[in-house]
Amino acid sequence: MEDNRMICSHCGAIIEDDEQYESINGNPVCSDCVERYATYCDHCGAVIWTTDAYGDDSTTLCERCYNNYYTHCHNCGDLVHENDAYRIDGYDYCSECYSDEMDSSNSINEYGYKPTPIFYGNDRRYFGVELEIDEGGKDSDYADELLEIGNATSDHIYIKTDGSLDDGMEIVTHPMTLDYHKNFCWDEIMHKAIRLGYRSHQTSTCGLHVHVNRDSLGDSYEEQESVISRILYFVEQHWNEMLKFSRRSEVSMNRWASRYGYESSPKAIMEKAKKGNCGRYAAVNLCNSHTIEFRLFRGTLKYNTLIAAIEIVNQICELAVSLSDYQMARLSWSEFVSEIKEPELIQYLKERNLYINEKIHFEEEV
Repeated sequence: MEDNRMICSHCGAIIEDDEQYESINGNPVCSDCVERYATYCDHCGAVIWTTDAYGDDSTTLCERCYNNYYTHCHNCGDLVHENDAYRIDGYDYCSECYSDEMDSSNSINEYGYKPTPIFYGNDRRYFGVELEIDEGGKDSDYADELLEIGNATSDHIYIKTDGSLDDGMEIVTHPMTLDYHKNFCWDEIMHKAIRLGYRSHQTSTCGLHVHVNRDSLGDSYEEQESVISRILYFVEQHWNEMLKFSRRSEVSMNRWASRYGYESSPKAIMEKAKKGNCGRYAAVNLCNSHTIEFRLFRGTLKYNTLIAAIEIVNQICELAVSLSDYQMARLSWSEFVSEIKEPELIQYLKERNLYINEKIHFEEEV
């Protein structure tokens, strides 16, 4: 006589007609094996082997429900039902982390954020600074602390995200004159950033970029182009000194602020720059309509270094405005530094052994 009794697919025991059992993957499983080795999907109720379960400590899911109805928070990693998830820039967030991101967006703007510029100081030439800081987090509370210092009297700075940073942000100023930068609370901002755990020079990611308004370089487009060509010529002619000044390695410079390449005249370098494919990742970026951007410098959280960077940009611009192509071509580095009067720049040049071979002791970069 044929035996039609069911056999447990897991332990092989006979399942009596009056015995409770479950079906897992279409196969019968006795109640004892279910209790010991199986569990239930909290979403659809299906019985699944414990070893095949997905989810977290509070939610058990079968593979189908896990793949079709759930996701993980990009920030904290918690399991989130798709109906409860919030999406920002292609990433899913739980409600708590979404709120944190929304709060941070008030302090930390997206990379493309560009407010209407506010000009500070009274001069023809203005400098906009972008200072990247890393390793302290993309933290809205930290951003608020930095903004509180920089914007105590007016909106001087704003903060943005930057994809080139590992775990940091970018401090951006509105345009300021050189004197305004020198009297601005940079020292307080930098010391606060250090106390919050940020670094700039001591990373492989951070840069210091200085923008100069084009209309300070000439009254007409033709005059501005001529001056800019001499700026490019100076940087190329004194590339070794500028590389040393920048505190970057040649490899880093090639990645973030590559040179156009030396030519025999300012005009030839300008033509080469316009035909080149460096884009904005050039030592002197010409892609902006209202400014030129000096991208050479490595990031810093040292006040004197930041001011020296702005001062050398100003000095190069002054020379490019006042000298002819011929005079610029004949200018040696020693002649260039011999005319410098700014104490911050002289100090920095001495630190980098770029000032008449005079070495001094100095504080390390941060």
